[in-house]
Amino acid sequence: MGVTDPAGPVMDRDEVDRALARLGAEHEAIETSLLALQDHAGRRLLEGAELTGVTEERWAATEASITLLWAYFDAYSGALRTAREIRARRRWSSREDLVELTGLLRGESVTVPGAAAAGTPALPGPGRLSQSFSLATLVDRMNELYATGLDMVVAADAVWSALPARIDLLAAELQRTRRLAHSVGVRPGEHPAGDDLERVTRTLTRLRAEVISDPLAFWVPAQGSSAPGGGRPDTTVYDREARALDEVRREIEAVLGVRQDAEQRLIRLRDVLSRADRTLAEARTARGEVLAKIAATEVPVVSGPPTALQEQLATAAEYRRQARWHRLSPLLESLEQKAEDELQRARESLTAVTAPLAVRAELRGRLDAYKAKVARHGLAEDPLLVERYDAARRMLWSAPCDLRVAEQAVLRYQQAAAESLGGSRVPEQGGPEGR
Repeated sequence: MGVTDPAGPVMDRDEVDRALARLGAEHEAIETSLLALQDHAGRRLLEGAELTGVTEERWAATEASITLLWAYFDAYSGALRTAREIRARRRWSSREDLVELTGLLRGESVTVPGAAAAGTPALPGPGRLSQSFSLATLVDRMNELYATGLDMVVAADAVWSALPARIDLLAAELQRTRRLAHSVGVRPGEHPAGDDLERVTRTLTRLRAEVISDPLAFWVPAQGSSAPGGGRPDTTVYDREARALDEVRREIEAVLGVRQDAEQRLIRLRDVLSRADRTLAEARTARGEVLAKIAATEVPVVSGPPTALQEQLATAAEYRRQARWHRLSPLLESLEQKAEDELQRARESLTAVTAPLAVRAELRGRLDAYKAKVARHGLAEDPLLVERYDAARRMLWSAPCDLRVAEQAVLRYQQAAAESLGGSRVPEQGGPEGR
């Protein structure tokens, strides 16, 4: 450690004492920080871990920086100790003492062996470059190295504190889900959920090993943050696998639910398909009646019951008997929707087939309603009304009934009734096809 001539005026005794007090406080703070870094849990873990990747590279550089940091601190401590010894020689320091103290406290008087000239961390040792610093510059260099080292240690520790424990919890949930999957027959190669479980298992195993050996690969620095370790663990892969496991668990729980209520669902399915068959049978009977009673109209053809649904229902029952719940679950869901669709189709078919009968019933009701209205006004024996009523009634109560002609007859009766009652004429309307 050499002493150079001070640049600038010589410090007086008060300035020296104030500088020594400040440097002493800085020395104490730096020593406390260095000891805390030395004892940091993350640092101890880094020293004992088998590191790879980014973390291995950064930890090698950080270890060198910490070594250099202690070398700086030792040099700083030595310079401060020397300055204190000079100041302690006399109560009133001589000018020679003040000149020497000024050089120590303000000049580039502290030489550190092995310090790289450009400021890059280098280890002390034979043949290494040395560099001289002022105490103020040395403090700045120590602060920089400390911040860099602490940032790396805190980041690694934050990842290790957050991710492995969460991965382990998820792995435990994964094992419970695998046991549940096995109980309902969901296995790899037989069901997509079983394949997903295998993939999640492999991913979590690989993720945990990578997090342990290379924690900094899972660290996202905070933009613009100056706090040590400012940032957060990258949980992208973990979150994705957690969502995948949730989806698999819901699917397996659905399969488990199928096991519990499969019989009731099969009974309901048989009932719905039976109602659809009865409705179609009713529609076929009604079609024959319509063809016999209604003339000059198109009657839709009624299809037979779908044999495919009955075959699938038989397959579902076989799956239940064999306890193949993972195959029964999607089949039941599909069948339930198809059965409801089939029942709706049967109802629509019955409605379409019986539409002409509904038209005839509406015309009969309208005819009788006007006859009752005419009777209330004492016109029941009116010859024209009797004639037109009888003509319309013969058409509506005869088979086959021509709905177009019958509707015109009803309209003529309505018109005559309206004229007899003093009302306006009833406008002409189209036949049943235009209604």
